[in-house]
Formats: sequence, structure tokens, C-alpha cells
Amino acid sequence: MTQRMTLITSPCYVPESRLHKLDDLQELFACRQPLNLEIGCGIGDFVVQLAEREPQHNFIAIDIFNRGCDQSARRIEEAGLTNVRVLRTEARSLLLHHVKPQSLRAIYINCPDPWPKKRHRKRRLVNSDFLKLALHFLEEEGHFNFSTDFTDYGIEVGELLTAEPGFNNCHATPYTHELGSYPISKYMRRFLELGQPIFYSHYQREPNFAAVAPPAPKKGFRMRWATES
Repeated sequence: MTQRMTLITSPCYVPESRLHKLDDLQELFACRQPLNLEIGCGIGDFVVQLAEREPQHNFIAIDIFNRGCDQSARRIEEAGLTNVRVLRTEARSLLLHHVKPQSLRAIYINCPDPWPKKRHRKRRLVNSDFLKLALHFLEEEGHFNFSTDFTDYGIEVGELLTAEPGFNNCHATPYTHELGSYPISKYMRRFLELGQPIFYSHYQREPNFAAVAPPAPKKGFRMRWATES
């Protein structure tokens, strides 16, 4: 069934036609500030909290779902935030075609699709190739934040980050259940209230790490959807 598309008219939303005309994502903002990327913004709950807390930073929030982008843009507009822009795009495509190397202060990925069936786990976004991609686009000592409510995925990503040269762990263990001041989205709160832990990993790009050219992503399930202009 084809997803019914909602026309998104919010000034916080950047249509694909405009994205392709940009030389630099910073052109989307009135002020040039450290740039952050949230992958899978859902309904915008997380990025609104973060952008309100850090007005001295700019945020790009992306999702592949039209409805989520619409809700996120509405929330951002209602909050009166001028330092967030929403795009409907796929993460690897955005990074490879529209983000400058070593230009991101932080990447945030919260509760992505866990693809729980074993035969589908190759479709998970965060794997060794994706971490190499992230290293290429994070600035020196840039932050990589990952959270999930899915136990297997949380353990897997913590182990991958620990083994990946170029990342330094900000905690004593590959992952933690202590979120501290990390913003909690509505989705995350639902699991916490049920007594289910969130697996959270926070790493930083190692200073002076010489990142190699990013591997080209293998064409997979999430790369085959069509965007609207």
C-alpha cells in the first residue's frame, strides 16, 4: 500500500528540491553554528528538547516517514525554534551527498528500527560500515549517541563502537542504562515506565584520527523508497 503523502508547509521543513540546490547545510540557518544531526526524528520530541537546551547549535532532524516529518516540523514551529530544520531523507544518502567531511558536532540515533528477526538484522542502520561513515563526517571529538530499547541491538552497537578504531568511549562500559541529562523522547519514556531499560552508548571521535574514505552503502531496504519534492 502506498503511503498517503501530507503536504508539509512548515518553514522548518526542507523539501528535497531545495536540498539539492544547497552547497552547505548551514545555508538553511540564519546563523552559522555547530551542526548536529538526528537520524530518525519520529515526531520531533527529542530534537525539540535538545534544540531548546542548546540554542547555540544548529540541528538537522531527518526521517524517512512523511507523517513524522510533518509532526516534527509542527512541533518545532510551535516551540518557536529557529535552529532546527527537518528533512525527509535517508541517512546514508544525506551524509554522502549533502554533508561536508568533519562538519558534524554530533550524531543522534534514538530507538531505530531494530529489525528483530535474525534474518533481517543485516538491514539495521548501525553496523561497522555505518560507524566508519559517521567517523568521516564527525568533527574532531564529535559525539556519536545511540539509544535503543532492544537488548540485542544495544549490546551489538556497544560492542561495535568499542571495537571501531577512531571512537573513544565516554562511559566505563560499552553501553549504559543511566541516561543522566540525555533528553528522553515520548517513545523512550513509554519503555522506561514499563520498567524496560534503554541501552545508551555515547562515544567521541578520537582527536587527530585519520578517517578513511567512507564505504559506499550497500543498496538495501531503506535505500529503495522514493521521496517527494
